[in-house]
Amino acid sequence: MAEQPKTRLYVDSPLAEGQTVGLDHERAHFLRHVLRLDRGDPVAVFNGRDGEWLALIDGFGKGWCSLTVEAQRRPQDTVPDLWLVFAPLKKGRIDFVAEKATEMGVSRLCPVFTRRTDPNRVNMDRLRANAVEAAEQCERLTVPELADPVPLARALADWPEGRTLYLCAEAGIARPIAEAMRSAGSSPAALLVGPEGGFDQSELDEIAKLPFVVPVGLGPRILRADTAVVAALACWQSLAGDWTAGGGDTRPPFRSPADPAA
Repeated sequence: MAEQPKTRLYVDSPLAEGQTVGLDHERAHFLRHVLRLDRGDPVAVFNGRDGEWLALIDGFGKGWCSLTVEAQRRPQDTVPDLWLVFAPLKKGRIDFVAEKATEMGVSRLCPVFTRRTDPNRVNMDRLRANAVEAAEQCERLTVPELADPVPLARALADWPEGRTLYLCAEAGIARPIAEAMRSAGSSPAALLVGPEGGFDQSELDEIAKLPFVVPVGLGPRILRADTAVVAALACWQSLAGDWTAGGGDTRPPFRSPADPAA
């Protein structure tokens, strides 16, 4: 059996048998100097459209690496139609949110500015880099879409018809999250998590009045914003997401290098 790839890479190129894929300096450096790979070594690649493919390294040059696509390892799948609408957090906590939301299967990341949001800007390149790295590591076949940061009021004014928005409310009247989500099915949904200081009360009242909003509670304790993201996503996945789907795990089986069958 062919040697198992030691890494997975997200690429923008089309993927098909015989296709050549070029990698930039950063990816070439990673393969050659971090993983110590060489010509002929296998790499798994995916682009969010064509499934996952086995590719072989053709060679390295100054600041580049080329791969040849050999065979498909997994067909393209779909992810739950779930958005995460969140207020940007300080320092590494927004990196944590991007990483964990990607691992938990979110299809779209939507940063929004609330009345208490701090910081008031988002490094979109860094946010995407964290999402890409998380997708590579968790073996999902897509990378979440990134929406441009906008004020929360604008995001709500342009809200698409038919998508339920679950407001993770730290105060006020709210249904237990499990109760609210148990009957959600596979309909389009989104989770709204506020800033580190919580929503302004008047803001919370305004949001809760919208017809597509369902306020939900995350228990008797006040959670940090990044903790609330993971808790809410875990609830949604266990009750309405792809954790409940049949069909099993489509990933190729892991084989240890010491396994004689590998």
